[in-house]
Amino acid sequence: MKRRASFLLLALAVGPPAFAQAQQAASPAIPQSLSLREAVSLALRYSPAYRQVENDRNPATWGVRNAYGSFLPRLAIGGGISYQGSGSQIFLTDQLSSPSSTRGSGYDVSLGLVVDGRTLTGPSSANASYRATEAMITGAEINLEAAVKQQYLAVLRAVAGVGLAELQLERNDEFLRLARARFDVGQNTMLEVRRAEVAKGQSEVSLLQARQGVIVEKLRLFQTIGLPGPDDPSTVVLTDTFPIVEPHWDLETILAEADQDNPDLITRRARADFAHASEKASRMSWWFPTFSFSAGWSGFTQQFSNSQFPVDQARAGSQSAVAQCQFANSQWLNPGGTPTDCSQFLLTPADEQSIIDANSVWPFQFTASPFRASVSLSFPIFTQFSRPLAVAEAEAFTRDSEEEVRARRLLVRTEVSQSYYALLAAYEAIRIQESNQTAAAEQLRLGQERYRVGSGTFIELLDAQVAALMAEADYINAIYAYHQSIAILEAAVGRPLR
Repeated sequence: MKRRASFLLLALAVGPPAFAQAQQAASPAIPQSLSLREAVSLALRYSPAYRQVENDRNPATWGVRNAYGSFLPRLAIGGGISYQGSGSQIFLTDQLSSPSSTRGSGYDVSLGLVVDGRTLTGPSSANASYRATEAMITGAEINLEAAVKQQYLAVLRAVAGVGLAELQLERNDEFLRLARARFDVGQNTMLEVRRAEVAKGQSEVSLLQARQGVIVEKLRLFQTIGLPGPDDPSTVVLTDTFPIVEPHWDLETILAEADQDNPDLITRRARADFAHASEKASRMSWWFPTFSFSAGWSGFTQQFSNSQFPVDQARAGSQSAVAQCQFANSQWLNPGGTPTDCSQFLLTPADEQSIIDANSVWPFQFTASPFRASVSLSFPIFTQFSRPLAVAEAEAFTRDSEEEVRARRLLVRTEVSQSYYALLAAYEAIRIQESNQTAAAEQLRLGQERYRVGSGTFIELLDAQVAALMAEADYINAIYAYHQSIAILEAAVGRPLR
């Protein structure tokens, strides 16, 4: 059975790592022999509350990377295309018209860097936040382990209650046989037989309730682990047992260890460190100047959809130039002067083809724009008191965090001391309840003998039986109160004590 449980745990450990696959994968079967270590291991993997806390680790890690990455320039690449149809539009009092639609495209590559006080203190703040997150995860792990252990003990306690109920049923069944035997020989009345039958029926109900209690506690254990319970919870058997040892721990030593290892206290100290880092960042942002740098490259294209349109425009310009040249030759030159050769302004087929080729640039034959760059340095003079406000809020957050740590230290000291004295009392109670159980068992034995020989009544026997049952139940409760006290003390200290 242990090999089967180990195989199941190994199968869980090598399962698909992807988050989406983990969400969609079927829940693993709970081993039929479940130890406390296996229960804790499953809980650390499947507990919803713990996984919610653990999910904060990845953002905290990227927060540290982002803080160091702030010292590197940002790089952005953009591009786009545009289209404008033909027609006319009015701008103020002018009417602009375009007989041909146009298509355009462009790109832009830019670098940018801004360094200020928060940039310089960003890594320390991010690292403090990461440590606080890790402390929260560690605290959640310790608290989850404590919760699983306490519920594991609750199941064992319920199982012990079933054993006690079965013992009581055996006793009442024996009492019923004895009462019937005495009735058959005329030593008692049918009333005592009926009382014995009622007592047996009540013990049967108690056994049924005890078994139902085991099922309920097991289902709560499965819920704490984070997995649905099997259809028949009785198939899962808890294998661990816990010895009873005399408490030998020194209270002052435990208090010192709790001051260092208590998960909630560690978490609050990490938060206080983060508050100090945030306060430092606020002060740096007040006095440190802001340095900015930007640079970029860009390009564009613009193409007429009607490739003949620029040719027609060029022809019109050519004809106008020829007409002006001829007018100058006829009107402005002195007689006998050398006329200008107006044929040079004529548009040749090669020129027209060049115009068509020059228009065919969309979308990737870009015309580059000149490189641009800028550097600036600014000093804050007056910010409408926003920076003093930020510093004051950061200081208040730091002071609150420090007081929260102090309050938690006092609470931890109280919890550890209270749990320690409760453990001492629980251990002493075991000894007392064990003595009571022995005395009640002897009382029951004497009552049985007196009833068997006819010198005692059935009422006396029932009283002795009730006293024995209460003593045995008190002994079981004392044992598991002791184990629960150790579990509570370990949770308060933050580490196992045995």
